[in-house]
Amino acid sequence: MRIHKITVLLLSFILVLAACSSGNSNGSNQNQGGNNGANHGTNQGTNENTSSQNNEETVEEDSGTPEMEFDMGGRTIKIVSWWDMTIPEDNPDNIQRKANLEALMEKHNFKVEYIALDYEEYQDKVVASLMAGEPLGDIIRMGKAYMIPSLVKQDLFWPVDEYITNDKVFNLKVTQEYSQFEGRGYGFFDGTNIITGIYYNRTLMNNLGMKPLQEYVDEDNWTWETFIQVAKEANKDTNNDGKLDTWGLASGSFLDQAMAANETDYVIGNQQNLDDPKVVEAFNFISRLATENVARPTEGGDWTEPSVFFRQGNTLMYAGADYEASGIKQDMQDYDIGFLPFPKGPSASTYHAVEPALQYLTIPKKSENPEQLIYIWEKINDIESIYDYPGQAALESNFDNETDIENALIARENMNIIDRQSFPSIPYYDLLGELTSGVSVSTVIEKYKATFQSAIDEVYKQ
Repeated sequence: MRIHKITVLLLSFILVLAACSSGNSNGSNQNQGGNNGANHGTNQGTNENTSSQNNEETVEEDSGTPEMEFDMGGRTIKIVSWWDMTIPEDNPDNIQRKANLEALMEKHNFKVEYIALDYEEYQDKVVASLMAGEPLGDIIRMGKAYMIPSLVKQDLFWPVDEYITNDKVFNLKVTQEYSQFEGRGYGFFDGTNIITGIYYNRTLMNNLGMKPLQEYVDEDNWTWETFIQVAKEANKDTNNDGKLDTWGLASGSFLDQAMAANETDYVIGNQQNLDDPKVVEAFNFISRLATENVARPTEGGDWTEPSVFFRQGNTLMYAGADYEASGIKQDMQDYDIGFLPFPKGPSASTYHAVEPALQYLTIPKKSENPEQLIYIWEKINDIESIYDYPGQAALESNFDNETDIENALIARENMNIIDRQSFPSIPYYDLLGELTSGVSVSTVIEKYKATFQSAIDEVYKQ
């Protein structure tokens, strides 16, 4: 919620009590559930004291949409995704959401149908329906890569930024930053950002006698330089047979992660961005990992090989995402697994997660009254959560250590998106292959600038 500071003057006793009551009802974290009663009593005494001393008081302003009156005439709202989005009743929060939906259906006279399509066919089916002027639903999950700019340029979606204001419900960055095109926001999302970073094997770290990796974060010294230093330190021949048998890094081919960690991208608007000094720094980092033999050598496996290496227990670090946590935890029960943000790039202000395949909810232009659809979605999800923060249950299930959770939250809060997938002809894997095979960064950039721009122009000129 938006926080505004107001100066509380010496007023009458009644006005002081009113001000304190207002501060207590809104000033506590809305997601703290059962803690609100205890906080209320504590805050009241504090606010009375500070008000009488003419100090500043913080008051939260409700950013929610005021109650609306409308009748949808029995309309069925179709909600389309690549999974069934029916609200489960598996926890108190979802029970509240389900009850909200039922009350809204009664009040506004509508029904809901959830449509789940197979992921492998999803993009083709949804795009074909939009192009034919017969969208499959009223609220449709879309991937940014195949929506912006190509489909938005054809005026197939409603901009929704004027309706997305409730920061208790919506992830405002999705609308205000991640789904922007020509100054308007086209996507909305009531969930949290993805979390990406570095999984590490604390058990192996301790066995190798290494400095605890968390200390680098605590010292604000978790950088690309210290990351390389740590990885090299874990590359050891522990049985003296002349061959490495522990490794510091499962793979060094995480270019997207490095770009996001250095606060840059391959494409800015409709222009290639390979000349950006931040891009050059990211390319040099990935090149160093390869040319200095920092990462564990491939054994010819597929894209899952780095994860397989890490699960063997003899590799210290693996760059991964939060959705992998439960599987890693299950497969590595004999190991203590930690999580760090991806190391900070030399031009970065903080730690970042990366999202190379952003998705969110949208409303096709063929759907009438988008403001009512957004209102319904907002009111379904406008609940008093039992959790202290979004995603708490999953994070506490996936990570056993409080510092790992804090690292994950830092990364999530500062997620950057990478837009290369919006341009299908960008030769990303060719470029990455040359970087990791030792071709100089300057040569790679000069070779691919024109090719990248051509791929961008191909989309923008459609």
